[in-house]
Amino acid sequence: MIKRLRALGIVLVVVGMVFVVAAGVAYGKVQEGYGSLQAFSESQNVTLTYNEDGQLIDRGTTEGADAIMELLTVAWDYPVVESDLNPDDPLVNTASEYMFQMATITYHTLYGTQTVVLTEDEDYNGETFPAGEYQVEVDGKYWTDFDRQHPLEGRARGLAWSGTAHGLIGELGVGTVTHSTLQMGLGLSGITAGIGLFALLTGFGLIWASRARESEFTFAPASVSMEERMIEDTLTP
Repeated sequence: MIKRLRALGIVLVVVGMVFVVAAGVAYGKVQEGYGSLQAFSESQNVTLTYNEDGQLIDRGTTEGADAIMELLTVAWDYPVVESDLNPDDPLVNTASEYMFQMATITYHTLYGTQTVVLTEDEDYNGETFPAGEYQVEVDGKYWTDFDRQHPLEGRARGLAWSGTAHGLIGELGVGTVTHSTLQMGLGLSGITAGIGLFALLTGFGLIWASRARESEFTFAPASVSMEERMIEDTLTP
């Protein structure tokens, strides 16, 4: 039994060392990822804007930032991490900051106004649209919400949801996913390290306990062997 405990302890120590080494490697890779993401953010030089009280603002007002935050947290149901929004570090380099910047672009796209010019009269569903310039409100419409056959909506859709808008939103989405993945990697490396340390401590404990237990026993040779005792019992009347 003691030998089995010692063998189990040795196995746990080996397993624990493997887990700890794996956690160290994973942690190093995560830090490399953070460094790369930081360098990417710095090269883009996109920052959020805060007022002197440390409140987010958009186009000079907190009301604008509040409307964007409502889009992000209510309409999109995104769980913003408040600690990610740091006025002392306005660089967009965390998941919540990337998502807020994405919501900013989306908000101004959704509630902007586009200038549509018709070079000739056009008819649609029994209505005539004379040639001229029109101011078309996007009115909260996403790309799929427009009637692309409509003389005004169809053109306004392409102007509002341009390739630039889609490209910026897609790029910010990649940043969000990257940062979230790195956070998951950091958490997994911590869990792996915890399992490794637990296995190491348990293994060393079993080894120590088996050695302590073994020292309690002293094996002295028997004064009378079993065969001698049987002969003695047989000869005794």
